[in-house]
Amino acid sequence: MAPQVSFRQLQVFAAVARRGTVSGAAAELAMSQSATSQALSDLERQLGVALFERPGRRLVLNDLGRSLLPRAEELLDGMAAFVAAAREPEGELHGTLGVSASATVGTYLLPDLVGRFSEAHPRTDLRLRLRNTHEVIGDVLRLEADLGLIEGECLEPALVSEPWCEDRLVVVAAPGHPLASRERLDDHDLAEAAWILREPGSGTREVFEQAMRRRGGSPRVRMALGQHEAIKQAVLAGLGLGCLSALGVAGELERGELVALDSELILHRTFSLVWHPERYRSPLWQAFKVFLIEARGASGQPQP
Repeated sequence: MAPQVSFRQLQVFAAVARRGTVSGAAAELAMSQSATSQALSDLERQLGVALFERPGRRLVLNDLGRSLLPRAEELLDGMAAFVAAAREPEGELHGTLGVSASATVGTYLLPDLVGRFSEAHPRTDLRLRLRNTHEVIGDVLRLEADLGLIEGECLEPALVSEPWCEDRLVVVAAPGHPLASRERLDDHDLAEAAWILREPGSGTREVFEQAMRRRGGSPRVRMALGQHEAIKQAVLAGLGLGCLSALGVAGELERGELVALDSELILHRTFSLVWHPERYRSPLWQAFKVFLIEARGASGQPQP
């Protein structure tokens, strides 16, 4: 006889995988810790296998648990869709979608797009999380996000990705910086300048460092900061040069608060959509992906 696995047991399994502790899963599901622990124990006992390693107080998915989690998530999503279909008017888009986006995409592009999509589909809930590119890939790998948007390409073989739109980085300086009046920066200028950059793991920094390597050099990093605004403020204060998305410095350049510096660096990049091939792709997921692609427009840039 096949094991009798309950919907609640699958919920507990997925929640413990996300939270890493029974107490965290219990809080998420509004259950007592004892009931949560019992449901997990019952699931492993009925299946006759362990799904987690238990180092200290944390629970970490073992290889079997990791392979089963996407199937559990798909079953849970399917049940949620079943219940929603019984409650919602036929054909109306509904549900919750977790979107993890790198800083440039999440700050300068997605808020407007998410607002437009939500206005067109008021029964949907898009939950946006801002991370760096490395963290976005981790969110999608751990099934903590339904869809990721990153700066650059995704090299993780377990995920699927496709290009979304184009972006351009620009080297900027305060108007009073010694290099601000230079017509064009040469390789010596680039190597000797003090740089204010994003933290390691950021797609912006990766593109910039790759461009520097193509010129045979590496940047002298004075400060590594996790936010675009913090980098702009440091550059405005004259602490060094910065390299940021043109989307994020358009206002400062127009007002003359920052100066764009020309160089031989190739600073074009592609924003990419990333998802897990084993994650359930709901009608909401598919509709939002189509919306993002259509919003990109023929120019390769999202259109207002």
